[in-house]
Amino acid sequence: MIQTIRNAWAVPELRKKILFTVMALLIFRLGSAVPVPYIDRLALESYMEMQSGTILGLMSALSGSAFSMATVFALSIQPYINSSIIIQLLTVAIPALERLAKEGGEEGRKKIASITRYTTVAIALLQGFGYYSLINSYGLVDGGSLNGIWVAVVIILSFTAGSAFLMWLGEQITEFGIGNGISILLFAGIVSRFPQMVMDSISGVSTWNSLNSGAITEETLTEAGMTADQAAQYIQSLKASAVAPWLIPIIVIGLLALVVLIVFIANSERRIPVQYAKRVVGRKMYGGQSTHIPMKLNMGGVMPIIFAQSIAMLPATIGAFAGWTTASEGGGGVMMRLFDTSKPFYSILYFLLIVGFSYFYATMQFNPIEVANNLKKNGGFIPGFRPGKPTADFMMRVLNKITMFGALYLSIVALAPIITGNIVGYSSLAIGGTSIIIVVGVALETVRQLEAQMLMRHYKGFLE
Repeated sequence: MIQTIRNAWAVPELRKKILFTVMALLIFRLGSAVPVPYIDRLALESYMEMQSGTILGLMSALSGSAFSMATVFALSIQPYINSSIIIQLLTVAIPALERLAKEGGEEGRKKIASITRYTTVAIALLQGFGYYSLINSYGLVDGGSLNGIWVAVVIILSFTAGSAFLMWLGEQITEFGIGNGISILLFAGIVSRFPQMVMDSISGVSTWNSLNSGAITEETLTEAGMTADQAAQYIQSLKASAVAPWLIPIIVIGLLALVVLIVFIANSERRIPVQYAKRVVGRKMYGGQSTHIPMKLNMGGVMPIIFAQSIAMLPATIGAFAGWTTASEGGGGVMMRLFDTSKPFYSILYFLLIVGFSYFYATMQFNPIEVANNLKKNGGFIPGFRPGKPTADFMMRVLNKITMFGALYLSIVALAPIITGNIVGYSSLAIGGTSIIIVVGVALETVRQLEAQMLMRHYKGFLE
């Protein structure tokens, strides 16, 4: 990868694209540090630290902590991603949109892109209002003597404008920079959290040493003025963030192993052989060549994990809004204990949701009936299977097999950090699998685009 970037830097046109991408990412990170007015940031960060197992924690991780700090880019590009998914689903469900996507050509794609942008703004307004309602309900909004409606308008429009600007910035990166702009911004937001994760690990080791050396005990805390219950709760919170020194190398090795697995699966595909019959048109003979249909092992990418995680975390998020905890009595406490990430029920539900969404996205990305019909029209066939329905049935069987393999792979990547974190008592690993898949996937795709652009310019470089 480093050699590819070095070779691309030697090409003046690619160097301009790389510099443009770097400047866009710099603007993104600057905007992620600009606070929205009228919000108590310190109190909000303290509140968000307790939401690691909810959707709020997931959004904070994907936005590079901008969500937990209530900056201008707090919503990140989540509204655009949600809008793209909704429009993609509606394209399948609504015939008019399906015709526009398939038969509209360039003009149809522009119209769908325009609809996606308007939908993004609408979703950003809804999410901005929800975020404002959340922080306002906990008394984190300070309007002073100003009108409360004006404060709400300023906060909601600031979040919406930041999300709309990131949508525009991502499109500019796609057009004038390197890689897919939206993916690059998501990549930058996740990577920006790595230094903080390293500092948290160092702090966790220091906490572990303090607890095991006896420097911090319930007795010392009660002598300092805490009550017995406060001291016990504080010690419990310290144990949750403590990291044993011997655990750090194991975590690093485990993350490297996950990266190797992700790279291997990302480059893996099932190739179905296709033979085209020979035909004579006039004095020329066409067809007769052999090719293949590539089927990626993981067609859904990271989307099944994101959707499964959002749904699995929804009960805990609702409980957090209601003020429930795992120690609460009644139905609320039962729900919080049931959907706690440290409980087996959560992991089982998470696994089933990943499998379900993997099949859903696989059928969205690959339609065996449509592929079989296209092969039949063009005189192609799969050796050993008659054109038409037998071919579609065969591809459906293959699709089901590789989708199950891809779902198991996603489940391993998503559940391994959660299970490991629960075993060793280190909760910061809870969303590590999602982040690693996004980071590695975007990095691989960006490198592929660099290589493709170098090939277009007859530049061999590292491809020799």
